[in-house]
Amino acid sequence: MIHFLVVFAATLLGCFAARVELSWDVGYVYGARDGFTYRRAIGVNGELPFPPVHVTQGDTLVINVHNSLDVPTSIHAHGLLNNGTNYYDGPDMVTQCGIPPGESFTYVLETKNQFGTFWIHGHTRHQEVDGFHTPLIIHSRKQPVIDYDEELLVAFEDWYTTEFNVRQEYINNLKGASRPPTNYAKALINGYDGNNTAPITFVPGKRYRLRVVCMSVNNWFKFRIPGHKMTVIEADGVESMPLEVDGLSMGPGQRYSVIVTAHKSDEFNYIYNVTSYSRFITKEEGLRPIVYTGLIKYKDDAPTKTIPVVSDNQLVWPEEAQLQAYDKQPRLPVDRQIELT
Repeated sequence: MIHFLVVFAATLLGCFAARVELSWDVGYVYGARDGFTYRRAIGVNGELPFPPVHVTQGDTLVINVHNSLDVPTSIHAHGLLNNGTNYYDGPDMVTQCGIPPGESFTYVLETKNQFGTFWIHGHTRHQEVDGFHTPLIIHSRKQPVIDYDEELLVAFEDWYTTEFNVRQEYINNLKGASRPPTNYAKALINGYDGNNTAPITFVPGKRYRLRVVCMSVNNWFKFRIPGHKMTVIEADGVESMPLEVDGLSMGPGQRYSVIVTAHKSDEFNYIYNVTSYSRFITKEEGLRPIVYTGLIKYKDDAPTKTIPVVSDNQLVWPEEAQLQAYDKQPRLPVDRQIELT
């Protein structure tokens, strides 16, 4: 009976699955993403940021990549297992050769039983540092852990004033008179300068799923909406038992889904805080860490509510060890034991 149900579920999933096909022309673009420094970056189809990718559990995602750069490139879907198809995983000269300039390659990515919040990024010559990345959302066909009315995407990036290959030359120059200068990254929120990102709009009484993606390379991010609680329901593409927190602390590559319930009144707007920092770079006033703020908008002309400042050590942040998988699968049996003395 159980075998029949598993086969039936797999067959049903296949009936609804779609083939989602994208064409990406990877090339150089120019702009001042941090609002100050005009520089070369890497985008797709002439855009940066370029659109997030949305598919549904069981879909086959096909990405036709053409390389218009002057160096090889490849892509990696961060978090997808690629069981049996590691040649689509992306690491240049590890699981595949890079796509040569002027050439194309087609990635066929099977979502199968995976769903949740992921991201896609370049995996050759650290091209993700120069903007070549975007969120990947695999929508579940199941009932969510907590019902919600709408979902919103919040993505963080660290952004440097010079291209990665230029900074790499500084680092690799062993004959330099002194160590390379510290290059403090700016922060981008949803692809734009952290203090100039469009407001996040809340409708009173609605329940929101915020999919939060840390697409940084070096920096960590802390994200809070003072005056609102968050409930974690997903971490790194795995549904979790609900865990109420005050904010999120995220390292490079991490993803969370949190439920935030809007207040019943639109009397006030609120300010969200995003702190960008590095654990191994010396603190410097105004540069590291740096705090960005944005608007949670309930109504255009509503005043902003003042929330008392609370130190981070008085707040609840999610710890991986606290999270429990929602499906509560039993532990794998132990068939071998190694004693360390």
